[in-house]
Amino acid sequence: MRLLTWNIHKGIGGIDRAYRIERTLEVLAHHNADVLLLQEVDQGVPRSRRHDQAALIAERLGYKHVAFAANVSLREGRYGNALLSRRDILHWENVDLSFPMKKKRAALHAVIEARLGRHRHRLHVWNLHLGLSGLERAWQLRKLLGSDSLRHLDARSRLVVGGDTNDWAGTLWPRVMRPAGFELASGRGRAALRSFPAAAPSGALDKFFLRGPLRRRRCHRSRLAVARKASDHLPLILDLDLDAP
Repeated sequence: MRLLTWNIHKGIGGIDRAYRIERTLEVLAHHNADVLLLQEVDQGVPRSRRHDQAALIAERLGYKHVAFAANVSLREGRYGNALLSRRDILHWENVDLSFPMKKKRAALHAVIEARLGRHRHRLHVWNLHLGLSGLERAWQLRKLLGSDSLRHLDARSRLVVGGDTNDWAGTLWPRVMRPAGFELASGRGRAALRSFPAAAPSGALDKFFLRGPLRRRRCHRSRLAVARKASDHLPLILDLDLDAP
């Protein structure tokens, strides 16, 4: 199974500041992921032609299952996280991670059913966009780990947490996620996949964390030239085996 996480920046280019959703669609079509974890997705906002971006992407690229949760309301329209899947979404919910006196944040949780031959596997996926301060981010992840959506799941459950962590220092995995049993699939230290800013990446802000009987086959960032123009982040692509021991 292939997953892709990307802060699409409302379809607005990080360099030219132009709204061109066609660039976003071109990148997503090229990588052809089974599941998309998208952040900063607009719905009904003038800056993005009042598009319902999650529905537009789903229609253009053939994603049958869409979950969208608006976390920030504007004078006109709103924006948040979207999760699109070619596999069945059995259930989804928005887990509030808002830190007091800060911008509203959340993790979009979906339970996805994947059929591999005669077997059916359930995959729990959380799509998140964390806050700007280190204290806020650690608090948000700990709140997610203690939420009803995650705390009851055991070592046999397949879990993927991905998104824009805003974690410049790379401290979230060793301090919060590793003690909870998660692997960092997007690399650490010098091997970390740097995805921001898209034109000349220096920060590994976008990450994938894994737990359970999953095996990472490959995790890489997009090398498309259009991806460097489409947003201020580059997408990360993760290829997984769901039937790992």
